Amino acid sequence: MDGLRSGIIGPGFIGEVHARAVRAAGGVVAAVAGSSPERAAAAAERFGAAWGAPSAEALVESHEVDVVHICTPNHAHAALADLALRAGKPVICEKPLATTVDEARRLVAAADEAGVVATVPFVYRFYATVREVRARIAAEEAGSLWLLHGSYLQDWLAASDATNWRMDPALGGISRAFADIGVHWCDLMEFVTGHRIVSLTAVTGQAFSERRGDDGSPDTVGTEDGAAVLFTTDLGARGSLVVSQVSPGRKNRLWFSFDGSRASYVFDQESPDSLWVGGQTESRIIARGPDTLSAAGARYAQLPAGHPQGYQDSFNAFVADTFAAIAGRPPDGLPGFADGLRAAVLSQAVVDSARQRAWVEVAV
Repeated sequence: MDGLRSGIIGPGFIGEVHARAVRAAGGVVAAVAGSSPERAAAAAERFGAAWGAPSAEALVESHEVDVVHICTPNHAHAALADLALRAGKPVICEKPLATTVDEARRLVAAADEAGVVATVPFVYRFYATVREVRARIAAEEAGSLWLLHGSYLQDWLAASDATNWRMDPALGGISRAFADIGVHWCDLMEFVTGHRIVSLTAVTGQAFSERRGDDGSPDTVGTEDGAAVLFTTDLGARGSLVVSQVSPGRKNRLWFSFDGSRASYVFDQESPDSLWVGGQTESRIIARGPDTLSAAGARYAQLPAGHPQGYQDSFNAFVADTFAAIAGRPPDGLPGFADGLRAAVLSQAVVDSARQRAWVEVAV
């Protein structure tokens, strides 16, 4: 199915990322909806869309829209996803799929009942070097994985006057840093290694207990700036994760080291065109390229080594794979609503552990 017509709800940064990915996948940005008809019209011009929809409901119901992309603040995700599923349309919903586990579980059931493709953009899966690590671990090159550790660090909230709607639990949910970026790391770890987190203990914290908005008045911060998590997996590994949105100089550093008895693998999202493979007698750096990786990694290496590929390229690949699934050709590793539910379960476990100051069990 070529030329799928996408309707994007949400005219912000991530909506524009979706628009570029739609075009790269051979689709058409048919419509954009925003918080007002005026914002929708302005976004339609910016995104190159044919139509600025007067409302999200009008976009979903339009016969000119084949696929619905949900790129709004978190609290609106579940209702809009439900609306699209009831209309029988495929959905790409930004994470979190929902702000509660129960809502996320209901949406998984609704997507299954509707029988349509429903995906969540865990796009870090689509780096070629990430797929290479997954293939090497599956081939048992690493031996027995025993230590899975890493971090996801940003600095966009490092200033005391930096504010965002995500700080309000009513709009963003009960977790911010972990639910926003920590779940990306966890999804990547579980996807790449085949391990699942079964228990964890977490502490959360704030760099600032209050921040000052544009008018200078103090705003109470209702969610965490960062978290530290220890975990165990169903296959016997131990792990750790540090998450922060207040680490000056770290723009979007998702980093992992997956350590086995024979080899270790290190990936850094800020330098994604190389993969570090550690061995006891020697270590190697493998450049990303169609002629340097195995078939699993080369599928997502669109350019020769030395020609950078980045976040937008990975997002493009995610949307292209979603479109392939809609056309009846589901590819390996496409993240769906069940993966969105998994993220909600992990987020709730982190919040519960931090509140209880205890280890908690996580449903596999």
